[in-house]
Amino acid sequence: MKMKEEKVFWKNGFLTGEGLLQKNSGDAGVVICHPHPLMGGSMFNNVVETVRDVFHGAGYSTLRFHFRGVGESSGSYDEGRGEMQDVMSACEFLKSRGSTKVVLAGYSFGAWVCSRLLQKHPSIADSAVFISPPHQYFPFDWHGLENLVDFIICGDSDLFADVRDLQMVAQRISAKWTVLPATDHFYSGREDLLAEHLNHYLHEKKA
Repeated sequence: MKMKEEKVFWKNGFLTGEGLLQKNSGDAGVVICHPHPLMGGSMFNNVVETVRDVFHGAGYSTLRFHFRGVGESSGSYDEGRGEMQDVMSACEFLKSRGSTKVVLAGYSFGAWVCSRLLQKHPSIADSAVFISPPHQYFPFDWHGLENLVDFIICGDSDLFADVRDLQMVAQRISAKWTVLPATDHFYSGREDLLAEHLNHYLHEKKA
């Protein structure tokens, strides 16, 4: 049976944020951040939807949303600056709907925005999951993300991320680390494998 999501809007400074909220029992929630707005990224992305399904199945309330200038979220692309405010407002909205423990799940551009936000406001979320952080495309600064980023997952054929470099980063910030075989940056046809490893991470986290 298809899961029901509620279309929601909230104030984001002078702008309006748009998202899809799926409530669950319990106090844990996840804010899911989509890939690059100027490259077709939206909350309807295949990876975003996979993350939603896995987290909801594990008992989390889920909020996927559109960055400014995408869908019905007002404003325009701001090169990652205003997008940090977008994530912060989404977190505050999810908390206002009953989630007291919030995880950030960022995919690609979404992971970069989350990394910048966590450096400035480390208390905005309890932990974070990064999927294919494109550190060869955007200038990631991992300083201060120790014990905030719980899990990094990436494909072995990702053109935007060097697997060996990311492995060293994961070790440095004490994050769990997984590489998916025969998988590129876009996970087309590899959604089930991604879901399997995300499920494994969440079950370990609960244990």
